[in-house]
Amino acid sequence: MITFRGWLLDLYLNQEEGLTLWFIGEDDRRVCFRQAFPVSFYVAGPNEQLRALWKRVSGKTGVLGLSRKQKQDVFVADPVDVMQIDMGSPASQVSLFRDIEAEFPDLTYYDADVTISTRYISRYGAFPLALCELSADAQNRIQSIQVLNSRWDLMPDLPPLRVMELAPDVDPAHGSVRALTLRSDRFSQTLPLTPDGAYLSALNAALLEYDPDILVTDWGDSWLLPFLLKQMEEREVPLALNRDASRPVRWQKEITYFSYGHIIYRPEEAHLFGRCHIDRKSAMMWSDYSLAGTLEMARVTTLPIEKAARVSPGQGISAMQVITALQKDILVPYQKRQVEEFKSGMQLIQADRGGMIYQPKLGLHSDVAEVDFVSMYPAVIIRGNISPEVPLPDVLTPASEELGVVPLTLKPIYEKRVALKTKTRSYPPDHPMAKTLKARSSALKWLLVVCFGFLGYKNARYGRIEAHEAVTKGGREVLLRAKEVAEEEGFEVLQMYVDALWLKKKGCSKPEHFEDVMRKIVDRTGLAIALDGVLRWVAFLPSKTDARIPIANRYFGVFQSGEIKVRGLEARRRDTPRWIGQVQTEMITCLGHAKTRADLPDALRSALRLYQAALEALKAGRVPLDLLVINGKVSYALDAYKSATAAVRAARQLESAGMQIRPGQRVRFLYMQGEPDVRAWELGGKLDPQAVNIQKYMELLAKAGGSVLLPFGIDPDVLMEWTLKGGVQLPLPIQIADVLAAG
Repeated sequence: MITFRGWLLDLYLNQEEGLTLWFIGEDDRRVCFRQAFPVSFYVAGPNEQLRALWKRVSGKTGVLGLSRKQKQDVFVADPVDVMQIDMGSPASQVSLFRDIEAEFPDLTYYDADVTISTRYISRYGAFPLALCELSADAQNRIQSIQVLNSRWDLMPDLPPLRVMELAPDVDPAHGSVRALTLRSDRFSQTLPLTPDGAYLSALNAALLEYDPDILVTDWGDSWLLPFLLKQMEEREVPLALNRDASRPVRWQKEITYFSYGHIIYRPEEAHLFGRCHIDRKSAMMWSDYSLAGTLEMARVTTLPIEKAARVSPGQGISAMQVITALQKDILVPYQKRQVEEFKSGMQLIQADRGGMIYQPKLGLHSDVAEVDFVSMYPAVIIRGNISPEVPLPDVLTPASEELGVVPLTLKPIYEKRVALKTKTRSYPPDHPMAKTLKARSSALKWLLVVCFGFLGYKNARYGRIEAHEAVTKGGREVLLRAKEVAEEEGFEVLQMYVDALWLKKKGCSKPEHFEDVMRKIVDRTGLAIALDGVLRWVAFLPSKTDARIPIANRYFGVFQSGEIKVRGLEARRRDTPRWIGQVQTEMITCLGHAKTRADLPDALRSALRLYQAALEALKAGRVPLDLLVINGKVSYALDAYKSATAAVRAARQLESAGMQIRPGQRVRFLYMQGEPDVRAWELGGKLDPQAVNIQKYMELLAKAGGSVLLPFGIDPDVLMEWTLKGGVQLPLPIQIADVLAAG
């Protein structure tokens, strides 16, 4: 018997022996173990059908035993009579379940589709990158395993991960790849794609010598790994992409699905065995929290690292709720069968409401504090003990002391995020540790953000619309209490939006001036609150269709630190050309240089000069075409469109060129002169800059500039006319201080 200490890196099904597990040893070895892993699932239904099922599966290969039990279903008051089916391995359980579910579709199944990683932590407590001590026999079969740390550790002891980056030198969809770049903490090299295929041998040598734990790629799913595997097969050159040499690369098919009113497309994915593959271009939240946040997401949710990088935070919350249920010995439904409770018309009017939105006061305002409740909806869920299986609270007063599945799942996430944010403040902002902690905190933030929506999602295992409505009710009450406190203290509430307030009071311009009112808000609401910052000035913008109507989430401003904040403007939209967004952001930054009211006229002149210079660069053809690309989305099958949008017209060009476009997929294109009026970026080839529809981009620039300049007295229509035709005198309001004073 051997004893081994190390961190769990990967875990997957083994058809013969249950599970295969890869560990990073404290001695820096990478070691593969196997472990027997019998599992059980449950079936409920009429006795006659259960007896037929018993006869059907009794004595089947892989079935260890059958029994009758009583178990708890969160949606049923009394224990449920179920048939327990014990299986020798997860692989045999999956196979048997598929067979009997097809033969007995009317029965109710529990714990039938729980993932291996979720089952494993519920039984042993092990999660990705958990430090473990295990005993194994001479054939590396695990006999016992003990987890030595927790996924809730604030500063966990992490393994010395080997990370290798591999990427083509250009976007394969718009250029010919000539070389691959290879980087790690030990080396950096370029591998030219020579006709003799020498790059394959060089790459294989690097994989064998460095033996990475994580392979980070660009376009790895869509181009790089398919290209390498094809070349490997044609040239008969080995390539150690998998650490487990007995397994081929596993491909997960592309899918399109509907989520929260949006059609989402997820491309085909390449998964490795024994090491992890993360494609930066298809990783769900990579731009927000990179590798540090991805590892935090994997540790906390227990999703495999590859999966944690690719799926939405909602899947992470779902996995965590399943773990909570399993650890509480609660059944996990295969398919949710509960429906919304009947409501009268008046009950529906009272219950079916969203978060509190208080229309902002239009225009410019100076010395404004933005005050946010710390993860308000999760805090309401925890404080009110809102969960589908417990009685709903009286607004914020819980009806039951024992925490339900949902608050029990959220509480440690909430507490860890608060602790991480506190820890981050102990480091300078540019310190590497501060950036790592911020990324980890961001990953937890997204779990908390989606938990509320997931509570009302009809297919969520532990969702219930009445619980969702109870959360919004609690949130509205919290904001109303906060508003009452602020007004009692003499503050003007300029805006309220779901979980935040914007407060202003004459003579209050420093953070300490808002401490007393914040303390009283905490006392009145019972929820934590934080000062996001004091804005030197903030501009609340109207609707684009009616200048009299304010829009709650359309504003921009600058904090006293100089940091700008933008919401609802063109720069925040994914379908805005990158260059247009950059110009708009630079204009706001320019205005943000004004530290006092007196500085604003000069800052406005600078912003106008910047706008004019950008316009001249556009007209002169000096803007790179890749910065003018628009990123549109195709929501339906192309033949379903009666009126084709620009994105659909571009998608049809790609389809004509032999490319397959799925609903939910994003399509990049340029506006062109004449017909066709768009050109799909992925068509490649050399483009004539003179053929680009510059006037269309001038219009987009004017719209973005108009959003910024409107609060300073410049009419967007006048700016549009000046941009397109010239010769119009732009009004330059000098008395901006008066505008601020009026606001």
